[in-house]
Amino acid sequence: MLDTSLKMQCAYLIHPIHLKFYRQTSISLNTITLSHWIGNNGLAFKFRLLYANDAINHNDIELKKSGDSSMPNDLRETALNYHRLPKPGKLTITPTKPLATQRDLALAYSPGVAFACEEIVKDPNNAALYTSRANLVGVITNGTAVLGLGAIGSLASKPVMEGKAVLFKKFADIDVFDIEIDERDPQALIDTVARLEPTFGGINLEDIKAPECFIIEKALRERMKIPVFHDDQHGTAIVVAAAVISGLKVVKKDIKEIKLVTAGAGSAALACLNLLVTLGMPVENIYVTDLAGVVYEGRSSEMDPYKARYAQKTDARTLDDIITGADIFLGLSAGGVLKAEMVKKMAYSPLILALANPTPEIMPEEVKAVRPDAIIATGRSDYPNQVNNVLCFPFMFRGALDVGATEINEEMKRACVNAIAELAMAEPSDIVRSAYGDQILDFGAEYLIPKPFDPRLIVKIAPAVAKAAMDSGVATRPITDFEAYKDKLNQFVFRSGLIMKPVFERARKASQRVVYAEGEEERVLQAVQEVIHEGLARPVLLGRPEVVEMRLKKLGLRMRPERDFDLVNIHSDARFNQYWKTYHSITERLGVSPSEARTVLRTDSTAIAAMMLKLGDVDSMICGTVGRFHQHLQHIKEIIGKAPGIQDLSTMNILIMPAGTFFISDTQVSFDPSAETIAETTILCADEVRRFGIVPKIALLSHSNFGTRRDTPTATKMREALQLLAERAPSLEVEGEMHADAALSEEIRLERFPNSRLTGQANLLIMPNLDAANITFNMFKILGGGVSIGPILIGADLPAHVVTPSITVRGLINMTAVAVARAKPRIEVPEQLVVSSNMPS
Repeated sequence: MLDTSLKMQCAYLIHPIHLKFYRQTSISLNTITLSHWIGNNGLAFKFRLLYANDAINHNDIELKKSGDSSMPNDLRETALNYHRLPKPGKLTITPTKPLATQRDLALAYSPGVAFACEEIVKDPNNAALYTSRANLVGVITNGTAVLGLGAIGSLASKPVMEGKAVLFKKFADIDVFDIEIDERDPQALIDTVARLEPTFGGINLEDIKAPECFIIEKALRERMKIPVFHDDQHGTAIVVAAAVISGLKVVKKDIKEIKLVTAGAGSAALACLNLLVTLGMPVENIYVTDLAGVVYEGRSSEMDPYKARYAQKTDARTLDDIITGADIFLGLSAGGVLKAEMVKKMAYSPLILALANPTPEIMPEEVKAVRPDAIIATGRSDYPNQVNNVLCFPFMFRGALDVGATEINEEMKRACVNAIAELAMAEPSDIVRSAYGDQILDFGAEYLIPKPFDPRLIVKIAPAVAKAAMDSGVATRPITDFEAYKDKLNQFVFRSGLIMKPVFERARKASQRVVYAEGEEERVLQAVQEVIHEGLARPVLLGRPEVVEMRLKKLGLRMRPERDFDLVNIHSDARFNQYWKTYHSITERLGVSPSEARTVLRTDSTAIAAMMLKLGDVDSMICGTVGRFHQHLQHIKEIIGKAPGIQDLSTMNILIMPAGTFFISDTQVSFDPSAETIAETTILCADEVRRFGIVPKIALLSHSNFGTRRDTPTATKMREALQLLAERAPSLEVEGEMHADAALSEEIRLERFPNSRLTGQANLLIMPNLDAANITFNMFKILGGGVSIGPILIGADLPAHVVTPSITVRGLINMTAVAVARAKPRIEVPEQLVVSSNMPS
């Protein structure tokens, strides 16, 4: 028992893999041990909390397995569980075609597969049309130089190769087979890999020791007619070169006039130097050191033809001798080889790339202590300027595969370098900021190259590489429409890209003004920057100038008030009197006094935005990033009101999923809509679906399946709604009431109801009540990995939209395009609803 005088509050979050421990305490004891047994997992978490002057030494938190006296490192246990659970490994194979019927089997295999084989016999290039080869890369190793582990063998290297495969898929949607070959003889390995050419569209060599890696890659490039890329060499070289170009731009130095010194002369280091030379760095300005010291003319020990290219005529024999006056230090060797005293000898504003992992050649803190003017890059993620190969290889292969390149040449590498360097100078995206928190992400000394999770990498690099392949004559399937190609890549990054394309195009042509009620919110500001860049609208922000200016600076956004957007501060806006008086005239019979009207129009940004829209000062509005949906909706109901003839407002959400794009209504407004309201909502939603260039296929969903339940209120009203739709909109392709599986599967539907008017898969799902709609939408969004757009408010007299606090920056951009595309003097009501213009409101 603990002393009752001890007051301690411990809160912990326990995950099967991860552990976080938070505490608030006032303690006078020296040591406390807490143990917690978690369910049936047999895991005991032992927290040894050591106190000194009543402070927790939170570095001494230990994790052990029950019954195990050893206490492995927390990261080790976490990593092992990651690779082991819930099933071993990090890869699986998923079919891309259905295989549910005898006909599917006949198409996938015998006899249908023979037709695809015959087409490839006619023309080998047809393999790209009928197989996955054009999107399949082999990640291949013999396990002779695995990470920092050395020659651990091919089998032990498999976790690394699987990891590489995951990165290819995650960042560029490239499929991978990892192949670990138990062969150390270079010629035998060359023969083995070359025989795999019919399987793959490209080969990524990995973790093969030098100098064999040079021999193997060179031979395979000569023998194979597909891209062969040794990432340890060229991936590193490309990212290093991009960092060098950016670093020299920051310090205003010329690549032709600087001195570079390396520590390390392995495959990666030499590849970096070779690429820098092609970019303009003179060979005579490069000095190489390795374990034997400086690479100089006449040296015989530890030499090979690859490093001999950089042998210099010099009396210097050590790194300390040669570092004086160096503008760049490039370390691809071992931790601690560069000393602070050496850094002092370097030229002004030196660029130090200390890339040894996990311990760099010199720690950034040591550099800054003696050279505050230095710019530093490492291979670590916990410091700025991480040189990470993932910035390169997925997108390099994406571009090469998409044009059927026969090799990856120097022109393609240079294009990749320039694309990475250029992207570093653009504003960081919201996804980058969310992944990396409050790190400085503006181009400069601490941001030379993009972050690995920057979603623009693929759109920037892949087209540049593809074009370089075409220009250099190695593309067998040239791209004819680069804009369409970029749209396809954007669709992979933002799965909402394709469906939003027609809406974006209409928005660009409309040139409308959109007011953002929460104009000080960081997500809103980030979205507005992209809205300006895309030319989607003229943004109007509600906010305090000093707050907006502060956050623009914090986010590193280049947009400025008046020039790029309008900033409205209601406390100094001359229109305030007009706004509150108009608001009072609208709400005085709702019990709102003049003083209350003034207060609302001083303090409630949604009411202000709605008044601006009402009086024509803007063309559409977006609110809801903060606060409750229905509080925002109430202002819209009061100020904007419903369009003529509309009985009630409703919302529609869009989900883009692997199985297709689905529109769901009503997810936010009507708790238990009548048959009349459901029919009205269906017609309005169908009209919205058409705005996205999609023909609506509508299912009225229910627990009843074509009359299986005739006595329940929801089933009855869905049948009544179908009758109303048949009268008012006979051209709509709509059916119901039905189960969700019948709506999504024509086979299931026709088995139950062969005379259905609905063909194919439904894309507009009308729910019987708010519970069904909201639960379905949020469940599909998470379990189906869906990208959502919305909610789109339907039925208002003017284009006003209430989003939800969980909306992302990309969601705000999409909703801006939707708002602008719908912005008209008054929302046009579909003619089918004109008949209901006398319905009570």
